[in-house]
Amino acid sequence: MSGTGSSIVDEDTARTVNSGRETVGAMLSTAQDHLQKVFIVFLVGFVASFYALRSVGWPFLKSVTKAQMPPSLAESVTIIAVTPFDVILLQAKIGAVAGIIIALPVLLYYSRDSLRKQSWYPGAPIARWKIALLVLLALGLFLGGMLYGYGVFFPLMFKFLANNAITAGFETRYSIVKWTEFIAFLSLSFGLAAELPLAMSGLGYTGIVPYETFRDKWRYAIMGIFVFGAVASPPDPFTQIMWATPLILLYGFSLYLTKIVVTLKRGSERLSFVGVVRDNWIRILGVPALAFLLVRMFFTRAGVETVNAELPAKYALPTVGEALGLPRTEAVLVVSGAVALVAFVVAFLYYLTQALDEAASAAQAAAGVGAPAAGAPSNIDLENLDAGAVRAAPPEVFADMSEEEAVGYARQAMDADDTEKAQAILDRYDELHPEDDEEGEADAAAGAAGAEAAADAGEDGETTEATFPREESESSGNVLESTAAGMADAFTEDETTEDDIGGWFYDLRFIFESLTSKMMYLVAVFMIVLAAVFMFLYRGGIGVIREDFLSRIPAEVRPETGSGEEILNIVTLHPVEALVFEVKISTLLAAVAVLPLLLYWAWPAMKERGLASGSRSVFGLWTGVIAVGLVAGSALGYTVVAPTIISWLVADAVRAEMIISYRVNNFFWLVFFTTAGIGLLADIPLTMWLFERGGIVSFDAMRDRWREVTIAIFAVAGLVTPDSLYTMFLIAIPISVAYLIGLGGLWVVTVGGRR
Repeated sequence: MSGTGSSIVDEDTARTVNSGRETVGAMLSTAQDHLQKVFIVFLVGFVASFYALRSVGWPFLKSVTKAQMPPSLAESVTIIAVTPFDVILLQAKIGAVAGIIIALPVLLYYSRDSLRKQSWYPGAPIARWKIALLVLLALGLFLGGMLYGYGVFFPLMFKFLANNAITAGFETRYSIVKWTEFIAFLSLSFGLAAELPLAMSGLGYTGIVPYETFRDKWRYAIMGIFVFGAVASPPDPFTQIMWATPLILLYGFSLYLTKIVVTLKRGSERLSFVGVVRDNWIRILGVPALAFLLVRMFFTRAGVETVNAELPAKYALPTVGEALGLPRTEAVLVVSGAVALVAFVVAFLYYLTQALDEAASAAQAAAGVGAPAAGAPSNIDLENLDAGAVRAAPPEVFADMSEEEAVGYARQAMDADDTEKAQAILDRYDELHPEDDEEGEADAAAGAAGAEAAADAGEDGETTEATFPREESESSGNVLESTAAGMADAFTEDETTEDDIGGWFYDLRFIFESLTSKMMYLVAVFMIVLAAVFMFLYRGGIGVIREDFLSRIPAEVRPETGSGEEILNIVTLHPVEALVFEVKISTLLAAVAVLPLLLYWAWPAMKERGLASGSRSVFGLWTGVIAVGLVAGSALGYTVVAPTIISWLVADAVRAEMIISYRVNNFFWLVFFTTAGIGLLADIPLTMWLFERGGIVSFDAMRDRWREVTIAIFAVAGLVTPDSLYTMFLIAIPISVAYLIGLGGLWVVTVGGRR
């Protein structure tokens, strides 16, 4: 089938894809005469990075990792290669990435003519000093973020993680691949996060994101910073605070910088950087000079010794030379210069703020507003302002303005042949009323749909409001839209039944809404259990469990032989492996603890939807059954099953005189599933029989929904187990078998469901 109507890609998308393909082809065609030079640059970057890692890179990363560790802890941290090709392949990968990054600017330079023809290159010439300043600023911010990571964050984080693993009795043998990828990812995230001032000011200056949006949505920004930190950094409060605190301060600075940039753009006729420096150059230069002298006097006149005399010995400050690793004279100059630079920036921003306030006052004066009382934003008359004054006017002038008023002022400016002022008025109004644009687009779409519906209905005009959306979807929707609409119909209340996925979605939403008033208690119980278990494991509990468990293994396969050599070791190949395992175990036990309470409060809604019946007093008995089954099964697994299985697994390796090293994840998941897992498996048929006897869930419901239960079991197993299909099946299949055993027992008790 051919024709434009049958394609799911519209003409604009196809044109964009073709344009991009042509641009890439033309760029390579133009640069083909210089590809040899580009390849040479790539090769130089690749080789230089490859050998730099060998001679400088690995020693530097090791020194950063162990910078804050005491000698005993540093000796226990080793970097290992798991396979023979780990090191050379890793160096090749990093070298290739470095070579591409270095060669890319050269390729773009030689293909600039093709980019200019495709309108991908600025047509108007841009001053080279502006480009150089922008590039230097971006590089400086990126390097500043990485400097914080390597100078502050990484040493403290690795000390914390290594100490946590050693306390638990693990061996910290970091895989060179996982260790390097972990550092590289965090380094990149710090460098990109440091670009926040440049990104925010650029977005605000171009008007893509108004300054008022950054100002009003600061709560969401802080929440996003913490969420991003939880993903990018290890899952413990200490490192997340170290991650989030500088970013929050950076966001505040970026917000202030964006305000300055936007204000300068709006009132550039009345203010300039050069003018601010010219009018206040003595004070702007005097403040950093004074700061430099004061800091230098503090370090050269025994300031550190005086402060340490008033502090306890364990909180004593190091000397500036020890802190920076430089000779004392050079270290004092570096610190004094850094403080002076910060003082210069603060002084400049202070006087720039004063100049901005004066520019705003001048704009009000130009509008005929003199007295402070009369200078309220509501009293500013836009008719007497020029375009520059409109851009410099306070945002409150336009925040309180209606759309009709803004259009009226713009029309007056057009009548006066001042198109620049008219555009400035509309731009300022749109910045503070983005919702009007969305409503206008929605109204236009609704109007177009209504016109089509009216035309299709005929001349009698007998159409209703409900006809318009349907006509719009039928006439203007493409394949993707109609498919998405059909999928969404399954979740609408009018189009669903109790047997399809929409009905299940409605049931879940109904149950969730019934739990809204109890959500605070559920979250509180979950967090209390999670925190208690995590603190127990984190403060050495996991080490106590390890020692006691290994003591139950037969003597021939215990960790230490008569010579003291360890046969069975538990290692961490990733810096955060032990910590992540503690979080997973804590989360799993917290979920088990909160489940009876959740079902107890959800029971009325489940009963109303026909998913449960009987008395919810059964949940109290069920809680006791779960506790007894879990404790009894765990005790049996801990004392008999788990030691027997592990002894059988390592017997051949011990006879062959091999040293066994288990990853902490694999070893402890094995221990957990052969101890607490047995108790949880025993709880499944007990729960099913109890729910059926108590009238909570019938045997017919359990039998008819076995497919949904099986899918849910495999889905949860895939999320909570290590990243392996083998472990997912190893957990999901026994649970599914336990569910089938429960169904079999109920089938016998209920005589096939007839009783």
